[in-house]
Amino acid sequence: MAGRTTDERRMTNSPEWPAEPGRPAVIVSDAASKLEVELVEDWIRRSVPGGTPTSLVRVPPSRRRRPGRRIDPRLAPNLSRGDNPLVIPIRVVWTAQETHGRRSLVLRDFLTLRDPRDPDLVTQHVILRRHPERVHLVMGDPAGAGELRELWQSSVEADAFDEFVARRAWLALERAERRLRGTRYKIPKFVKEEILQRAEFREGLVRLAPQLGRPIEQMTRKAGRYLKEIAASHSPFVIDLVASAIRLLYRQGYGRIDYDARQFQELYTLGTRYPLVFLPSHKSNLDHLVLQYLLWENNLPPNHTAAGINMNFFPVGPLIRRTGAFFIRRSFKDNETYKFVLRSYLEYLIEKRFPLEWYIEGGRSRSGKLLAPKYGMLVYVADALRHDKSDDVYLIPTSIAYDHIQEIGAYSAEQRGEQKEKESAAWMVRAIRSLRKRYGNIHLRFGEPLSLAKELDPSLDGDARYLDIQKVAFEVCVRINRATPITPTSIATAALLANPDRAQTSTELSAAMGELIDEIAERRLPTTVPLRHLRTEAGIKDVMAGLAEHGLVEIIADGPETVYRIREDAHVGAAFYRNTIIHFFVNAAIAELALVAALEAEDAPLDAFWTEVSNLRDLLKFEFFFPERDEFREEVHQILSRIADDWPERVEAGPDPTRELLHRIRPVHGPWVLRSFFESYVLIGQTLQHDAIEGTSDEKGLIAAALARGKQHQVQRKIRAPEAVSQSLFKTALQLADNRGLLDESVPGIAVRRAEFAAELATRLDRLDLLALIRATRDDPSV
Repeated sequence: MAGRTTDERRMTNSPEWPAEPGRPAVIVSDAASKLEVELVEDWIRRSVPGGTPTSLVRVPPSRRRRPGRRIDPRLAPNLSRGDNPLVIPIRVVWTAQETHGRRSLVLRDFLTLRDPRDPDLVTQHVILRRHPERVHLVMGDPAGAGELRELWQSSVEADAFDEFVARRAWLALERAERRLRGTRYKIPKFVKEEILQRAEFREGLVRLAPQLGRPIEQMTRKAGRYLKEIAASHSPFVIDLVASAIRLLYRQGYGRIDYDARQFQELYTLGTRYPLVFLPSHKSNLDHLVLQYLLWENNLPPNHTAAGINMNFFPVGPLIRRTGAFFIRRSFKDNETYKFVLRSYLEYLIEKRFPLEWYIEGGRSRSGKLLAPKYGMLVYVADALRHDKSDDVYLIPTSIAYDHIQEIGAYSAEQRGEQKEKESAAWMVRAIRSLRKRYGNIHLRFGEPLSLAKELDPSLDGDARYLDIQKVAFEVCVRINRATPITPTSIATAALLANPDRAQTSTELSAAMGELIDEIAERRLPTTVPLRHLRTEAGIKDVMAGLAEHGLVEIIADGPETVYRIREDAHVGAAFYRNTIIHFFVNAAIAELALVAALEAEDAPLDAFWTEVSNLRDLLKFEFFFPERDEFREEVHQILSRIADDWPERVEAGPDPTRELLHRIRPVHGPWVLRSFFESYVLIGQTLQHDAIEGTSDEKGLIAAALARGKQHQVQRKIRAPEAVSQSLFKTALQLADNRGLLDESVPGIAVRRAEFAAELATRLDRLDLLALIRATRDDPSV
């Protein structure tokens, strides 16, 4: 700095002195270099009013942390003076060059791995001389030493008062810096130190140590290791680097991400008051990247995202940890110390209002429809609310839909029994290469936020409280489904799979898709695009070309009219897209099947109808998210009221009016919505009848046996829905069988009960056949 004038050292951006002249002040400087110290000292000389007692102390810089650095020993005595000095945090901030109206990193920064917001000493001098507009001195909100002491005495954050003040200064400076740089960089600092030093954390370990029979010193060391293993360690540089990489990545295969920017602004406003928990659907490995990028693009804080420990491999693990991922072991049921550390970490994040994210389904859906929720993480968040870590927590149901996904081939193979490929660097490279196709667009929608404080009853304990949390999780899933937009791909695959055993002409497909589109428009269901285009031959060709490119559809154009059919062994992949929308139509399918039951009833047909509605709801409860029974009955009533207001009277009047009602239903949903589930359940029923008796009674063995039986039935043409031969469907079928006590071979009469189960399912398939026949004869009287 020799020879440099004071004017040359001045920044163009610095704050005014925040207090009246004469008020004693302690200036807490977070400076990371000699030049930054000089800039702070220069500002003090220029800004402090005459006659104002001031003391300058330094705290270890938060930007460049070094082991062993301690807080300036002069801080504690300055805080203990009797004149209640004003504590003023100060920091020098370096910003990036402005590009396209935004001060963000450019390609050169990524290639050199140098963050222009954290320049070395030489670069700092260059920036100050050539681009002084990029140098800012920011001030955190000042506070009196007496006020801070009162806060410290009621706090659990630190033992020593000077440590507490230093931490508060860092937090105040982080807030000031975010106002300059943007909320996308709202990230925690010193997480491990803060949690480990909290009195309540140490007290928890003291209570836990005798229960586990371990010394407290050993418990403390282990807790520290677990916290290091779990916690995210954000880096603004890596956040920007990964955001740019995500955009390059998704643009390889997708045109754009379709979303409503207003929803992000509403969430930003909500997140300033309460912690948010984003709960996305999970259908692709891109899901997290899509949400992460859109949060960054819309200047929202990065989520703290729960990730499986299987993703902690080089180079993915270190990168995503620095963008907000925290890693959780797959199993820690009996590790009380680990559970305590994880719970403490989540409570810390909730208390500090950092947003969270995890997949409520637990893992990716291989079937296309939303899976049953997992409750573990939600229990921890509910505990944090119960422990008064926040006034409320808002759950954000999030739907991420795709015109096409890259994993469809892998999913189909897994459903047929092949092993899932293990995540690794080579796996990641192959996944990136597979994006070099046309996949259409990505669509993100948020459902209505859910207030935990309003939904949970704080007076409940034990099983009643757990049931309360289950209801909240189910409501989140209902709102995700409600927000999920219908894609052209899903409509096309629904129409094709409605007649899986034959090809369809453009005219036939147009008619089938047109009926579905009419209903979607009438019910005002969400869609990704206006569906008018699908009513045209060009629209059908366009969507079929996309399905053909990804190996799902065969196009035959030899005759007078183009013909389309599902490719051999591609039914599971096509069903994935169809299943993304069947939740919109399952209640109508149940109503149709119940009408067939009423048609077959010898007496009291209306009672038979409602009994079948209840039975089907129970049969499918592990597949779909149904409302409470009374609400569900009302929904079924409203569905049939769209066909005839007096439908109950018609059903009660006998078979002919009921048959006439069935002929008026357009479109018929039952066969394409329910057949694959019932055929899958039948396969499990038959497997329980025959293979389980031979000793194959564990889940893995039963699924393997059902897969073998299903493949045989496909060859024999005993199955009309080839997508029924699916591990995902077999797993839920086994849940149902277990729920009905059919897996325990020691139960008396188990063979008879299993046979009754298989017969019950076969009856539903017969009724679906009748529905299909009614539809066929209505559309073609010659059938």
